[in-house]
Order: sequence, then structure tokens, then C-alpha cells
Amino acid sequence: MAAQEAGPRLDDQVCFALYAATRAVTALYRPLLDDLGLTYPQYLVMLALWEHDELAVNELGRLLHLDSGTLSPLLKRLEKLELVERRRRADDERSVRVTVAPAGRALRAKAVPLPGVVGEAMGLDERQLDELRRTLRGVTESVNDYRATLG
Repeated sequence: MAAQEAGPRLDDQVCFALYAATRAVTALYRPLLDDLGLTYPQYLVMLALWEHDELAVNELGRLLHLDSGTLSPLLKRLEKLELVERRRRADDERSVRVTVAPAGRALRAKAVPLPGVVGEAMGLDERQLDELRRTLRGVTESVNDYRATLG
């Protein structure tokens, strides 16, 4: 088969551009997060908790677009690191609340510079970063809405 045959081309795929950008950004975060003792998914959990201080596990999952099967091991590891605390509600044993532990609060100060470093590496000004975030949120919402119609 000739390489010039009509059909999908790698460089024309939006999904590949998103994939490559995600890998590049995640790779940039890796050494920065190593200094914090966190993986990228753990960092996302901590960001959500630093913003809200306390969340139910299902609320946290909704914010991060993670199911409980993915989120539970993350929370267990963060709890083992003494960065978060999980507590069952007395009035509803099925509901678990997650809070930032004192060591997790202390870690926040070390994480403050990370978004600036990553933003600088992306080569985008603040307006462009805002537009990119809006665009990506819109893509996520549209794709999730479409998937929901597929059943």
C-alpha cells in the first residue's frame, strides 16, 4: 500500500494533538511533583482539596472526572502519606468525607509555583491560557454529552 493513499493521517488528528500535548505537560510536571512526593493524579486530588478543604468522595470524583475505582486507591495512598484524612459520616456510613491533613496544608505552599512554571513552558500568555482552558472544557463537555447520547 502506498503511504499517499487517502485516509486518516496522524498529524491531522485532534486526538493525537491532545494526546501529545497531555504527555508533554505531564512529563514537565513529573520532576516538579517528585519534589513534592506526589504523582500527577495525586496532585490533582490535592488541588481540589486545597480549593475546597473538604469534599465527599463522590464530589471529588465528579470534580476530577474519576470513578471510585480510580479515586479510592489515590485517596488511600494520600492518606498513607498523611496528606489527607478520610472519615465516614456518622449519619450515613456510605458517605466518606475527605479533608486536607496538616501535612497536606503545609505541602500547598510548595505547590504554589507549579502553575506558573508550566504556563511559562507552554509559551502562552494569560489570555491565551484562559482561552485554551475554556476551549478544552468545552471539548470535554461536548464529548461527554455526545457519549451520553450513545447510551
